[in-house]
Parts: sequence; C-alpha cells; structure tokens
Amino acid sequence: MANGNILLVDDEPAFCQLAQNWLQQSGYQVETAADLTEARQRLSQFDADLILLDLSLPPEFDPQHTLAALAEFNRRPVIILTGHAERQLALDAIARGAWDFIAKPVDPDLLAVVIKRALSKHKLDTELAQLKQQRGGALQRLIGASAPVEAMRSLIMRIAPTDVRVLVTGPSGTGKEVVSRALHELSRRATGAFVSVHCGAIPAELLESELFGYVKGAFTGADKDRPGLLQLADKGTLFLDEIGEMPLPMQVKLLRVLQEGTYFPVGGRQQRTVDLRLISATNANLPERVKKGLFREDLYYRIKGITLETVALAERKQDIPLLLQFFLQQLATDGKPLLKLDNAALNWFMQRDWPGNIRELKNTLESAAAVAQGGVLGMADISLLHPEASNGAAVVSAPDGQLSLEQAVQQLEISLIKQALRHSQGNKSQAARQLGLSRQGLLKKIDRYQLAD
Repeated sequence: MANGNILLVDDEPAFCQLAQNWLQQSGYQVETAADLTEARQRLSQFDADLILLDLSLPPEFDPQHTLAALAEFNRRPVIILTGHAERQLALDAIARGAWDFIAKPVDPDLLAVVIKRALSKHKLDTELAQLKQQRGGALQRLIGASAPVEAMRSLIMRIAPTDVRVLVTGPSGTGKEVVSRALHELSRRATGAFVSVHCGAIPAELLESELFGYVKGAFTGADKDRPGLLQLADKGTLFLDEIGEMPLPMQVKLLRVLQEGTYFPVGGRQQRTVDLRLISATNANLPERVKKGLFREDLYYRIKGITLETVALAERKQDIPLLLQFFLQQLATDGKPLLKLDNAALNWFMQRDWPGNIRELKNTLESAAAVAQGGVLGMADISLLHPEASNGAAVVSAPDGQLSLEQAVQQLEISLIKQALRHSQGNKSQAARQLGLSRQGLLKKIDRYQLAD
C-alpha cells in the first residue's frame, strides 16, 4: 500500500525521472506534469495528497504566474522547488499557503523528511477538521429548544468525555440512538467505530455469534473465522439497543465482558480482550423486569452507570416546528425544492399526540410530502392520507403562542449559541468551534440576535 500520492510538477524530464524513482522507492505513488495545465489535468484523475511544484514553469517561466495558481492547489500541502536565487519568491509562496520550499539541487534525504512531515501534519489537520465538523453536528441533531432537550444537551456535554457506561431510557421513537451517537461523537473514542446492535431484532441463537464472532468449524456453515461486533467496536462504542430484550444466557456472557474485558469467540479457545464503551438503550422498565426474573440484577447495575431519559414528544410539543423544519430540509435533496408547511398543516401536526413520537412524526411528514404539489404542504395533502384531518381544515392560523417554522429555527439557533457560550465561559472562538461555525460567523449571529450581553 502506497504511503501517499504525490504530483510532481516540473519541466525538467531528467529531474522528474530521478525524483520519481526516489519517491517510489520510499513507497509513494507518483505522477508527473510539465506545466500547470497538465497538472490540472492530472489532478482531475489523480487524487494527490501532496504537490511538489517548481516555481518556473513553461510557457511563461514566470514564478509570479505559478504563485497566482497556488490557491487552486492549497487544499493539500504544496512544497515549492526553487533555485537559490528565488528564495524571496519561495518565501512569498509560503505566505500564500505553500507548506515549505526546497532549493535545487534537491537533497533526497531532506526531501523525504519534508514530505513525511507535510503529509503527517495534513493528515492531522484533516482529521481535526472532520472531528470538529462531526462534533458540531452531534448536538445539532438533538433537535429542539424545550427544557428537556436543553437539559439533555447539557448532560451529554458533561458525560461524553468520560468512559462511564450510559443507559438511555424512554419511549420508542424519542431519539435514544441520536443521544447515544452524540455521546460517542463527543467522546475521546470518536475516531473509533460506533457499532449498533438491536438486541430484539437478532434471533437468540444468532446473537452470541453476532456479538462474539466465531472460528472456522464452530458450527455447520462456519467455513472461515468471522469477527464479532465486539471486535469491531474495540477502541470505540458498542450501542446495545433494546437491551431489555436480550436473552438471559447472553446476559451472563455480556456481564463477563463488562467485568473482565475478555471473551471467547464461538467455538474458540483463545481468549480475546476488548476495550470499548458501552451505551445501552431500552423502552422497557428494567427494574420491573429484574423483579420478574427477566433481566439480571447484576447486569442492570453494570450498565446503568448514568441514566439519561428521553421524553415523549407530547411533553415537548414546542419542538414540533423545529423537527418539521429539519425533516423538510432533509427531504430537499438531489435538486428537490424545499417544501413549505402552511399554518393549517402546522396546526394539525401540533395538535396530535404522536404516540410513536419523533419516528411517527417523521414518517407522517414524509408520506404527506410525497403527495404534495406546488411547493407547499397543506391540509389537502394531509387529508389524502389522513381523511379525518379534513375536519380541521378550516383552521388556517396557528394558535396563540405557537411559533412559525422560521421563528422556531431562530429560537433553536439562539438556544444553541447561548449554551455554547455558557459551556465555553464566554470564549467565542471555542464556542464557534463547538457550533461548527467560524468566529466571524458566530459574531454575526450574536449581533443579529442581540446576544452580546
């Protein structure tokens, strides 16, 4: 496997051949180009991780022309190749974003060191940017500005950096997996895998082999070793959804993993170790199941390090406009227009109790959006799928105190900004990173919403 892809842009064929040989011997995959036009063509087909760029290229042989093109290439490290007389130009290139410069004739050992450092730094910067983006989105997927959602965000921020086990409880469809993913994405294990297992969806006789894996010959059809989900979750997070439905024999084996950090694959004799964080979720009353002998008491106390409870949508109806706006934006993909919801339809969504919670709300909205015409989703569209809704079609204005979709989105933004500022103790740069914004972008929003105090 190559150590990285390098594009060498230089008009000297002998140097290109020599440098290409050096770099390939060091494990890099190398493409060459003789000028900027050819370099652009190569980059359209070759995913370069780093560019070696000579300052004087045909047809102009003008370093300023090459410097002007630097902005095109700066999403990956650019190392300038220059003559001694062009030192000031090389420094100008660094000021414009180049990583470093090397004077010709090139020392192969120095070139190897500079390339290795540049690629390592670029990899770290890329991973950090991805992590910031991931972390910025983690809490934003907890849609809502109600007190229960605010409290949940605050708890997640406190708990996520630790390795404490978490039990997420609440009715079906209230976002328990969203909470669990946020805990993972804001943790020190965020670069590891988030492995989700629905304990009630896998037959009892298959659950052990799914979790622990198996070795060749363990049972009929086991023609090769297969890693289990525990192994895949190593250094990451294992999410056991509906853990209350886990069969008792499997509960005993899971308890051993939590106590000792070890397990045996099905049919295997070699003990394996695993380092993971466990997050469990259930809509069942586990203490009641413990009393009935359906769930082990010792396992219950092992998984409930901290309990987070999601609430029914009926208990936070003020978040419904925000959720509707979020789901409508998700539907506006692949060139599809963003649907608007008229007041009568919004009123209908607000008045329902939604026993299936957020999952039911989303499915209902998606079904209605599928039959909507004209860019506006109204009661006529809803009534096609829910004939009983036509009884309320005359209601065309939202009830007193109800937010419009636009107001609800603004309220959510204000809530997230305030929380980020509180968590960062007023440090706007840190708050901006937490929200996935630039510092200037955050300052504009603070000014717009008059949050300076």
